[in-house]
Amino acid sequence: MRDLSPLPDLKLALIQTTLVWHDRQANLDHFSTLLGQVKDADLVILPEMFTTGFSMDSETLAEPEDGPTSEWMKEQAKRIQAVITGSVIIRAADGSHRNRLLWARPDGEVLYYDKRHLFRMAGEHEHYSPGERQVMFELNGWRIRPLICYDLRFPVWSRDAQDTDLLLYTANWPGARRLHWNRLLPARAIENLCYVAAVNRVGSDGKGFEYTGDSQVLDFQGDSLLEAGEADGIFQVSLKAADLQAYRTRFPANLDADTFEIQ
Repeated sequence: MRDLSPLPDLKLALIQTTLVWHDRQANLDHFSTLLGQVKDADLVILPEMFTTGFSMDSETLAEPEDGPTSEWMKEQAKRIQAVITGSVIIRAADGSHRNRLLWARPDGEVLYYDKRHLFRMAGEHEHYSPGERQVMFELNGWRIRPLICYDLRFPVWSRDAQDTDLLLYTANWPGARRLHWNRLLPARAIENLCYVAAVNRVGSDGKGFEYTGDSQVLDFQGDSLLEAGEADGIFQVSLKAADLQAYRTRFPANLDADTFEIQ
C-alpha cells in the first residue's frame, strides 16, 4: 500500500439543499449562489440529479455530454478553483440515457462515472442504461471513487480497500429509508478502511417523496466527522491523510481481503 503521509489535507464542501423539480435553470442559479459561498475547498459535492430531481423523464430532460450543465460546471469549477461533482441526466454518444456523475476540474477537464445500480423500485432501469465500470479519480494525490445513491447497497461494487482513500456517494435518498442510509455508510467506511463522504438532498420532489438529508462525512472507523442532519446549506470539513495512513498501518485488514473480479 502506498504511503499517504505526504499528502495534503483534502478539503471538502458538501451542499445539501432542495431541488426544483424539472427546472434546470432554477437549480443552476441556486447552486451558483451557493458555490459563491464556498470557502477554500478542493472538492465540492452536489446531490444526485441536481438539475432536475430524481426523475424518470429521461427522454425530455437528458442533456448531451457537452450540454449546458457540463459547461456550467466547468465555469463554476474555474470560478472557485475547486473540483465540482454531482450527477446529471445525460444522453450519451451512443444514444443511451445515463445517470451520470460529472467531475469538473478547474482546468476545464470533465470526467464521469455512470451509475451502475439502477433503482428498479422507481423504474430507473427502464429509463436509463447502467454503467459498465468502476472509476477512480485523483485529486491532490488522493484516490477518490464516486458512486451514486442505490450503489450504496452493493458492497462488492464499493469494495476496493487497497486503492481508495475516499468513497464518494451522491444521492436522492428518501426519508422513508433514512435508517438504511445511516447504517450502510459507516459499514462502507469500515470495510474499505477509507473515508466516506455522502451528499443527499432535502425537501420534497415532484412526486411527493420527502428527503431528509443526512449528508455526512465519516472516517475509516465509521466515526462521524460531519453531520448535516436535515439542514439546508453548505458543510465543510478537512480529511487528514496522515490519520488514514496511521490507521491502516495499525490495522491492515486489507492484507487479508478476498480477491475477486467484477464481471
